Amino acid sequence: MTRGPFADRREAGRALGERLAGTVDEDAVVLGLPRGGVVVAAEVAAALGVPLDVVVVRKLGLPQQPELAMGAIAAVGDAVETVRTERVIAEAGVPDALFAQVRDRELAELRRRQLSFRGNRPPLALAGRTVVLVDDGLATGSTARAALTAVARQRPRRTVLAVPVGAPSAVRAVRDLADDVVCLVAPSGFRAVGQAYRDFAQTSDEEVRRLLGAV
Repeated sequence: MTRGPFADRREAGRALGERLAGTVDEDAVVLGLPRGGVVVAAEVAAALGVPLDVVVVRKLGLPQQPELAMGAIAAVGDAVETVRTERVIAEAGVPDALFAQVRDRELAELRRRQLSFRGNRPPLALAGRTVVLVDDGLATGSTARAALTAVARQRPRRTVLAVPVGAPSAVRAVRDLADDVVCLVAPSGFRAVGQAYRDFAQTSDEEVRRLLGAV
């Protein structure tokens, strides 16, 4: 790593905000990926002086190995995008029917979280604006790919993916989906996002709602 670990997600967000300062216009919007990405995104939005919103993403884990993503789904408003990780699907021999079953289950949870996080507030308009998509890190890049695909459907003027830390392979995998990718730390010995933080405690739904102003 080129720098020591971040104290927590807030410090990482402030560092990202400093890096992005002066690179986005006043009509930009910052979108955080729940849960931990919203904490980082809140600091970025504050540093840039632009609105904060959320794009809800769910990993589609292998039934026998849930921590390994075979894809992801993301929603901006009512529009839902699905991304498949074909290599994982092929290696695990996942039939289409099983993939659809996992997707449907995660879609129900995605909709529940949308309502929980946002309440009755409509999503911010993204068309014609610069959208800065923020997460607390990139491991495989599957959720970021789904989020970027969902955002692209809203026809933004420009998209920027910003993360404090990422696996070099994941950073490469998302470059063709964003106009710019900002990753502060991409260590060759990447093992997990949490290695870049001294405090990587789980973020609660309540904290996400508070940061989004939904409570």
